[in-house]
Amino acid sequence: MTLLRAIFASLMFSLSAFADNFNGTIDLFESSPNVKPFFESAYGYAVFPTVRKGALGIGGAYGKGKVYVDDQVIGTITLRKLSFGLQVGGQAFSEIVFLKDRRAFEEFTGGTYEFEASASAVAITAGAQAQMGTMGDTAGASTGPSTGEHAETSYNRGTAVFVHTLGGLMFEAAVGRQKFKFTPLSEESDI
Repeated sequence: MTLLRAIFASLMFSLSAFADNFNGTIDLFESSPNVKPFFESAYGYAVFPTVRKGALGIGGAYGKGKVYVDDQVIGTITLRKLSFGLQVGGQAFSEIVFLKDRRAFEEFTGGTYEFEASASAVAITAGAQAQMGTMGDTAGASTGPSTGEHAETSYNRGTAVFVHTLGGLMFEAAVGRQKFKFTPLSEESDI
């Protein structure tokens, strides 16, 4: 229990430098040869420089992001996840959600949107993953910190999700969904 607290506390404080680095996060994803085409073809995208996740039986994740259309910020977005199952640890990662067309964009920004991201996310950092979920099975593997050399992906229901692990250690066999809440720029005062 003390180890879990130490891991989670370390993630919360040591990664704070990444928290608002939107341009750096976009550059990181754009440097991946397999992710770059999504920047060129997507209607829009949401960027989360740091999503923090922790669990001990019950898990949660949270991140703040911005939504872009034509490389212009049009609003902010929050990501929340609650999960249940066999899980322990803490982790931080960057995430980008590409929206294929106007329909996908309007669904995503139309209020509260949710999906099982672990079923559709592709890691662009060293390691491998295989997840099963309601949206189908996926697998990804990579060869280096940001090479993006992994199994190719495509849009699933108008979205494509990529993650870049920042740090932490997490074991999970859990069920949960990411929920997104969009706020248009016109309602924000501090973007």
